[in-house]
Amino acid sequence: MKQPAMAGPRTSIRNSFCLFPTAIGSCAIAWSDRGVTSVWLPEQTDRETSARVARRFPQSLESTPPPFVAHAIAGIVALLEGESRDLTDVPLEFDDSVPEFHRRVYDVARTIKPGTTLSYGEIAARVGDPDSARAVGQALGRNPIPIIVPCHRVLAADGGTGGFSAPGGTATKLRLLAIEGARLI
Repeated sequence: MKQPAMAGPRTSIRNSFCLFPTAIGSCAIAWSDRGVTSVWLPEQTDRETSARVARRFPQSLESTPPPFVAHAIAGIVALLEGESRDLTDVPLEFDDSVPEFHRRVYDVARTIKPGTTLSYGEIAARVGDPDSARAVGQALGRNPIPIIVPCHRVLAADGGTGGFSAPGGTATKLRLLAIEGARLI
């Protein structure tokens, strides 16, 4: 039975996590029994990446990923090797701290195909609030599940990179877009 793309909110989520190697370094992924809860792009060392996981989910345990997480990991690894992968079937779970507006932004961002981009304003229009481009940027800056929620595929209206909150900032964003073969203005 196919799992839902995004499970409803829960105040308290028990997480497991693991680190996994990619073409850009060791990423981490955390999950609950209902979906992926976070992805972290590489820090300078695996220890630093693990420390970020521990700060976000202090009670999490390093574990062997279940099949739906193994599927997500395989997709992330393939994307970071330049393959075009659709990760919209990966189930996600957000806790109650993630506002409804952010969830709508993440839903739209998940529709952006590898190698393509949208602007913050285009996302704002698609969530039904065309004057909310700045709020869209803030939501994406707080995205707990990069790559699966591909916030790196969202650019400023003039084609500029905008921001990127993952390690390496906009240089990492540009690197991800280059890997995917996205054309920038």
